[in-house]
Amino acid sequence: MNFVTIIVVATSFIFALTCMCAAQRIPVETENVIATMPADTLSRSHDLALQDDTPEWHSMVTNLPGDWARSAEMVFQSSSIPVIAGVAVLTGGLIVSDKETYRGSKSLCEQSSFVQSASDFAVGMGDGKVHLGVAAGFALFGFAAHDSRALRTASQIAEVLLATGLVVQVMKRITGRESPEAATTEGGRWRFFPNQKQYNKHQARYYAFPSGHTATTMATVTIIAENYPEIGWIRPVGYSLVGLVGVGLVNVGFHWYSDLPLGLALGYLFGMAVSHPDGADITESGSDDAMSVAVTPTVNPNGVGLLMSISF
Repeated sequence: MNFVTIIVVATSFIFALTCMCAAQRIPVETENVIATMPADTLSRSHDLALQDDTPEWHSMVTNLPGDWARSAEMVFQSSSIPVIAGVAVLTGGLIVSDKETYRGSKSLCEQSSFVQSASDFAVGMGDGKVHLGVAAGFALFGFAAHDSRALRTASQIAEVLLATGLVVQVMKRITGRESPEAATTEGGRWRFFPNQKQYNKHQARYYAFPSGHTATTMATVTIIAENYPEIGWIRPVGYSLVGLVGVGLVNVGFHWYSDLPLGLALGYLFGMAVSHPDGADITESGSDDAMSVAVTPTVNPNGVGLLMSISF
């Protein structure tokens, strides 16, 4: 295990432990919190903390058909049309600029060892094994503290990784887009419905669209945020990590910027579907303080990166 991997794993465990400890410290019944927290968030947080709905060991697998059906229902709601249109327009616009944005990212990464190391770290944070490690952290805490909410969060993280990962894999094997590191044309060639033997043998030629790392990272953040709605910093910190993962993936040549929007959307979609087994809206937020996030690539004479705007 190299040094970067150790740091990535340690950071992930610290993030999970901090979430759980913060939840334990927040006295949701006190007048102080009532005065500063939206009523629905306070009520939901209190209910989640008191629920004794520890999932069955097999729930993460047996719930998958329902997750996929529920996510399909969410997509085909009328309220989802603006979101779908936005993802489509953003993806199309980024495809047009992929050549320039990737060139800038690659140049910046080659010129700075710090950027290279930071990019490797960010990519590591998006790895599924790290997210399973986060789930393990919640599970260990849940068993030790007899905390059903932590156990539920752990189960749902594993569940959402399966739900998201399988769909992303199917989409990759349909779109067959070249990653930057294996591109034979500027912007990467698309080989729809590629030969699956060739896909398995030369994955870098086919796996770019959409970004699985981005999807699973967003899904994990969404699960944690939805299970701990009283902890306001989870979303800004989590979304920042998602942004860093996206930049890192482009910097190291695994993805184009246009691979990211659909990955983000899929991660959020499945995160909401898994964390709300009774149904949810794709535009639903965990509180009255709705948050909107916009992530776009930016290129200027000083460098290249992602421009992220978060509105609370």
